Amino acid sequence: MFIEHKVSAFDDVLTASRENSHRFAHPGLTGRAARGLAVVTCMDSRIDPLGLLGLKPGDAKILRNAGARVTDDVQRTLVLAVYVLGVERVLLMPHTDCGMTKVTDGDVHELTAGHGVDTRSLEFHTVPDQIAALRRDLTRLKASPFLPDDLPVCGAIYNVHTGMVVPVSA
Repeated sequence: MFIEHKVSAFDDVLTASRENSHRFAHPGLTGRAARGLAVVTCMDSRIDPLGLLGLKPGDAKILRNAGARVTDDVQRTLVLAVYVLGVERVLLMPHTDCGMTKVTDGDVHELTAGHGVDTRSLEFHTVPDQIAALRRDLTRLKASPFLPDDLPVCGAIYNVHTGMVVPVSA
């Protein structure tokens, strides 16, 4: 019964997947980034990284997390992307109206505590100043001992209300 309930919560997306499989048009793609690009962006569902950057499936590696932050896991994934999967450049792309700019780590700890969950061992990388956070993350990537010194890294903010991507200098 427990498993049945969990699966039924996903009936809509599993049905859509079955229907989409008949139209699947990318069986020959490899795991490499055809355009040599990795995009680090937010998990916000208003962001379609391929569409807004004029890319198609297979062109880029897309890394998503809350706030588009350069965490240890993002660095680990970029190492794999660069040395194994053909990535030659990285775009860090947070966005306007991001939920991570509207809370602090303390707020999240307090919210979860209200549900009986202790999250104090987690760092949420909330973003009180988005431009400052983006610049810190750019510096972190450029200074990473795990990535090539000459790896092109760019920062930009995606505006969820206009669709524009605006570069931000480090």
